[in-house]
Amino acid sequence: MTRQIRLNAFDMNCVGHQSPGLWRHPRDKSWTYKDLDYWVHLAKTLERGKFDGLFIADVLGVYDVLNGNVDAALRHSAQVPVNDPLQLIPTMAYATEHLGFGLTASLSFEHPYTFARRISTLDHLTKGRVGWNIVTSYLNSGALNIGQPAQTKHDDRYDLAEEYLEVCYKLWEGSWEDGAVVRDRETGIFTHPDKVHPIGHSGKHFNVPGIHLSEPSPQRTPVLYQAGASSRGKDFAGAHAECIFVASPSKPVLKRYVANVREAAERVGRNPREILAFNLQTVVLGETDAEAQQKFNEYRKYASFEGALTLISGWTGIDFGQFEPDEVLRHRHTNAVQSAVETFTTIDPTKEWTVREMADWVGVGGFGPVFVGSPQTVADLMQEWVEDTDVDGFNLAYAVTPESFEDAVDLLVPELQKRGVYKTDYTKGTLREKLGGHGPRLVAPHPGATYRDLFKEPARFAANG
Repeated sequence: MTRQIRLNAFDMNCVGHQSPGLWRHPRDKSWTYKDLDYWVHLAKTLERGKFDGLFIADVLGVYDVLNGNVDAALRHSAQVPVNDPLQLIPTMAYATEHLGFGLTASLSFEHPYTFARRISTLDHLTKGRVGWNIVTSYLNSGALNIGQPAQTKHDDRYDLAEEYLEVCYKLWEGSWEDGAVVRDRETGIFTHPDKVHPIGHSGKHFNVPGIHLSEPSPQRTPVLYQAGASSRGKDFAGAHAECIFVASPSKPVLKRYVANVREAAERVGRNPREILAFNLQTVVLGETDAEAQQKFNEYRKYASFEGALTLISGWTGIDFGQFEPDEVLRHRHTNAVQSAVETFTTIDPTKEWTVREMADWVGVGGFGPVFVGSPQTVADLMQEWVEDTDVDGFNLAYAVTPESFEDAVDLLVPELQKRGVYKTDYTKGTLREKLGGHGPRLVAPHPGATYRDLFKEPARFAANG
């Protein structure tokens, strides 16, 4: 059977996102990110193209590694200024019926008790169309601005993440039983008190004795996304993620990553095929290959060399301002995004990358591959990557917005549908159901499902508290 291809859009509540400098392009509208009209138009466009979702990135911090300051990030709008992504989702959900929304939210900067309520609220307002991209954050600037002396070390952040999710699972899945809310006008009872339970969590990082503040939402737990690329990150994804987000420009690296996460899922008793893998990708489309190449060449004229280095320096923790543009890149271990430099140095073992070549690659679309061509050419490449890497679909970043997304919807999607590899309509139900889940909620053996009804039996609660 021909593999189906899934598509998400990848955006951020800022200017330029993965392509610093392209905000100067005369057709780019990313600078209107402050206007709801931009986001509503984007959401409606994506739903017209039957996209699974809009995946919204975020950072809490600034890219200040290049030259040791924030100047380049500000000059080239390298993900600053940046607004809160959560505030956008209710409006876009109200303007659409099926499109899902993947919210990036760091567990390093907010207590799980308050975060769980925010997500439950979103799940109610979207009628079950919200997902959470679980990130632990990597920018030191973010840690410093909330009073931490430095960013928590890599493995320690995943220890924190495990407990954070445990608290969230207890709140979302265990605190309120099904049927707790009755809204009985005759008896005057809105909620049965005996069906709502304090979670009594006491751990290394968090103490949460009470009940969840929100009644159960359509999905209870949002669809869980994860993008960790380290060995610990892949194990974490194998245990918890329902979707994984990869940013690999290399088919061998992508194939190995997807296989590693699926193997990690299998080790903890999960079905590895129930984890959907999406790779970062940018598509530049035209009616013909020549037209698309001309458009790509036009885009590249606006790419910012210094803006690209700003992002790469933040992603890797290496100040690339200290190197000459034609200096060859070497692998250097850092505490920030451990795999980022390796992504370049292991794409082709025979190739040595210069700083300039690395910036040129990242300048349009970030780390992921850029497919340039007619709808037929790009569809061929997508099918090839799906077959060769076992990826399920792609998170499409833009070069110029909304043009990149409109081209994908108007040119690429019809070609994929014609080939029978892309849906012609949405599945009914929540985001989890649209992505192939067994109903709107987590099911065993996912660890989150084990907390459902946990507190109904006092002895079991005591054993797991």
